[in-house]
Amino acid sequence: MSFYTSLSGLKGAQTDLSVISNNVANVGTIGFKKSNTQFADIISAAGGASAGQGTRLLGIDQQFTQGGFKNSDRLLDLAVSGQGFFVTRNGVTNGQLGYTRNGSFTVNKDRYVVDASGGYLQVLPTEADGTVSATGLASTRNLQLPLTSGDSKATTSIAMSVTLPVGADLPASRAVYSASNPYVFDRLDANSYNQSTATTVYDSDGNQFQATIYYTRLTAPTATDPNSTWEARMFVGDVEVSSDPSVTSPPTPLTLTFDGNGTITSPTAPVAFSAASPSGAVAPISLTLDYGNQTKQASSPFALAAVTQDGYAAGQLDNISIDGNGLVIATFSNGVSQAVGKIVLASFSNPEGLRQLGASKWAATGESGEPIVGEANAKGFGLIQSGALEQANVDITEELVALIAAQRNFSANAKAIETANTMTQTIVNLRS
Repeated sequence: MSFYTSLSGLKGAQTDLSVISNNVANVGTIGFKKSNTQFADIISAAGGASAGQGTRLLGIDQQFTQGGFKNSDRLLDLAVSGQGFFVTRNGVTNGQLGYTRNGSFTVNKDRYVVDASGGYLQVLPTEADGTVSATGLASTRNLQLPLTSGDSKATTSIAMSVTLPVGADLPASRAVYSASNPYVFDRLDANSYNQSTATTVYDSDGNQFQATIYYTRLTAPTATDPNSTWEARMFVGDVEVSSDPSVTSPPTPLTLTFDGNGTITSPTAPVAFSAASPSGAVAPISLTLDYGNQTKQASSPFALAAVTQDGYAAGQLDNISIDGNGLVIATFSNGVSQAVGKIVLASFSNPEGLRQLGASKWAATGESGEPIVGEANAKGFGLIQSGALEQANVDITEELVALIAAQRNFSANAKAIETANTMTQTIVNLRS
């Protein structure tokens, strides 16, 4: 029987070596959890004093202790600090659920956030302000990053503050105009105006056009009249608009009047211009222009102090961020930010009972119990850290020492078999 007793020891040592080797081999695997072998002795069923019948494998237990963190520059590299597993699904709909601590996620061609094996990261649905609108595994959905946000809005108003130089001369073409040489404004002729400024405006489909305003000196202050005037002509794309919507041919320029202190005295309220239909616009663009009370005339060069407009195109995705609570926020080019989901975490009453699927992923079993799902940083779940990955919880020094011990156990059991063989051979020789 000693042969079989030592043989069980050899098998046990081989299993121990295999488990330790697997731990060592995966020391660089993100989210990997090491395993330990558990053995028990075998006793004779006869009872009483017994030398024992060897050893047997009770099980290979996984150790779900926290691994160290490795910093990363990727926003979609995630780590859980504390309890909880990320939840993934291996199909767009009705796929098998997987649970992992490997937070190395990427975006596939359909803009779904997936893990290394193609599993879809699960999130809870949220309102635009980040409030979770449904809970439980049945409510989770695949996280998909949107390309655009909201609808475009046509520009309806422009607010502008400029400083016009009090010492500006009349444009060259205006300074020499006469009955025989009339002044003609030409936006392509810099001699026909003093300054210009521009901003971008949008039609109802979000198409962009440049709104350009050209400033022309009309009168300069004199000793008898400290007031001065300027003309402002606005073009939207290739179309000039009129400051008097009732007179559009030719378009009426807007007259700006300043007193002796350089304060604007007219206009004092937003001015509605005629609608413009530049080439490429899907609908006319109707604008108001407001110079406010910050526009002035001063002894300084022309300056555009501020300009704003209220239109925008549908936002294009610029960036995403993930906070410690797992809330995924998308930021768009139009300045809009919106929540697109909240990463769900799962825990188990007995995580050691989970079934390994490979790639640092597990599946629930009867021994593990049903998953308990919730939100990060709530009800015992850990925080989610973006820009970090959890390393394997393998202590390489400890594993190498265990490897030496397992090797010696194997050698000792092999020696016991050799000794039993020698004793048996001696008995055989006695009979001869």
